[in-house]
Amino acid sequence: MDTIKTFLKNNKAISWVLGFQLFRLILLPFMGLMPQDAYYHLYGQNLSLSYFDHPGMIGYILRIFTDVFGQTIFAIKFADFVITSLTIVSFYKLASYFLSKQKLQKAIVLLASTIFISILSFNSTPDVPLLLFWTLSLICLYKAIFEDKKVFWVLGGIAMGFAFDSKYTAIILQFGLLAFLIFSNKYRKLLISPWLWISLIVSIAITFPVWYWNYQNEFASFAFQGGERTSSITKFKFSPNFFFGAIGHQMVLLLPVLFLIFVTFTYKYIKRALLKFRIPQAKTLFLLAFFVPTFVGFFILTPIYWVKLNWMMPSYITGIILAAMFINKKLLKAQVIISIVFHVLISLQILFYLVPIKSDDTWVGWQELSEEIKLLQQEKTDTFVFSDDNYKTSACLNFFMEDRIYAQNIIGLPALHFDYLGDDLSTLKNKNAIFIDSDKRFKNKDKKGENHPLLSTYFDKITELEPIIIKINGKESRKFFVFYCENYKPNLLLNDNN
Repeated sequence: MDTIKTFLKNNKAISWVLGFQLFRLILLPFMGLMPQDAYYHLYGQNLSLSYFDHPGMIGYILRIFTDVFGQTIFAIKFADFVITSLTIVSFYKLASYFLSKQKLQKAIVLLASTIFISILSFNSTPDVPLLLFWTLSLICLYKAIFEDKKVFWVLGGIAMGFAFDSKYTAIILQFGLLAFLIFSNKYRKLLISPWLWISLIVSIAITFPVWYWNYQNEFASFAFQGGERTSSITKFKFSPNFFFGAIGHQMVLLLPVLFLIFVTFTYKYIKRALLKFRIPQAKTLFLLAFFVPTFVGFFILTPIYWVKLNWMMPSYITGIILAAMFINKKLLKAQVIISIVFHVLISLQILFYLVPIKSDDTWVGWQELSEEIKLLQQEKTDTFVFSDDNYKTSACLNFFMEDRIYAQNIIGLPALHFDYLGDDLSTLKNKNAIFIDSDKRFKNKDKKGENHPLLSTYFDKITELEPIIIKINGKESRKFFVFYCENYKPNLLLNDNN
C-alpha cells in the first residue's frame, strides 16, 4: 500500500487519470439505459456479419459483456467503461513515442479530463471500439514506420480492419497513412514497400464480414451511410447555426481550453504549410496526418451540413498529443478545474435529474414505460407493441420486455436494422396492437396525440387510450401517447413491395 501511495505521489498525472476514471466508475450504477445502449445491445442479441447502419463491433462487445455479467444495464455500461479505459492506456503508450515525460503527463491529464471520454464511458456507440482500435492502429503504424518492425505492418492492418469493423469513418486511417508517406521526404520510399501494401491488404481482409453482409443485402448499409450524407451535402444550404453548433459541441466535448489549443496549432501548421511551404518534421507530420483529415475536414463542412458531435472524435487522439506540446501549466490547470465543474454538474444531473431532457435521448423513463405497457397488455390481451421513432422506443422496450417489440416497419416505413431481424410480420395478421408515440416536448399532460396517418392503412380501427405519464423524482417528466390498433393487415406490406 505504501508503494502505491509513493507511486501516485510521484506520478500526479496518473493520480488524476485514476481519479477521473474512479469517478466515472462510481456513477455507472446510477446511469439508466440510453436508446443507443439498447439498440446496439439488440445488435449483439441478433448476431450478424454486419448491420444496416453500422458495422457490428459494438454489438459483439456488448454481447460478450452481457453473456458474462448478465443482461443488465450495468453490464452494458461496464463494457463501455472497460473499452474506454483500454483506450486511455493505449493513448498513454502512443503519446510516449512523441512526448517527453513532462509533456506526456500533460497529455494523459488532458485526455482523461475531457467530456468525450465520459460520454464514451457511459454510452454505447460505435465510437467506443473505434477509438480503441484507432489508437492501436497508430501504435502499430508508428512501430512499423519509425522503428522498422515489419510485423507491426501486419498488426497495424489488423487494427485498422477492426477499426473499420467498428465504424466506417475508420477508412480515414488508410488515407492518413498514405498522406503521411506522400508528404514525408524521409519515409516516402515506403510507398513502394511490399509491407505497406500487405498492411492495407490485411486491413481490407479483416473488413470482409462488412463487405459480404453488404453484398448479401444489396449494399444497403453503404448506400444508407454514403448516399444519405452525400445527398444532404450536395443540397448546399448555408447555415451559421450548423457552424456555431459544431463549435459549441466541440467546446463541450473537449472543454474550451483544449478546443482553443486545437484551433491555435491547426492554424499555425496550416499557415506554415500554405504560406511558407514548410512541412513539419516526420513525427509531427504523422500526428497531423491522422488529425487534419477528420478535424479540419469535418469543420469545413459545418457551414453547409450538420456535422454530428462524435464525428471528430478520432482526431482527438493525435490532436491531444499535439496539444500537449503547446499547453502550459496555467492552461492545464484551467482545463482540469473546468472539467471538475462540468463533471460535478453531470453527476448531479445523473443522480437527481435536475433538468428535464426534452428528447428521447435520455436515460430515464424507459424501464417505467415497459412496466406500464406490461400492465396494459394484461388488459389488452394478445397484442403486439410497436413504435415509430427510428429505433429508440422500440430498442429500449426490447431490452426490458420478453416479447419482440417492433418498429415502424409494421406500417411499411424503413426501420434501420429492424428491417433485417428476420421477423415474419405475416404471423401478426389479424392481431391487435399497441402503438407507442413519445411526446418529446412534453408540456401538457392533457394534450391528445396525433393519429399517425399510416395506422388506419394497416389497421381497421384506431382508438387513443390514456397516455402513459412517467414520473421521475415525483415530477411528471415523460409522456407517451398510446393507441390501440385493431386487426393488423400485413398483406399490404407485401403488395407495396410487389
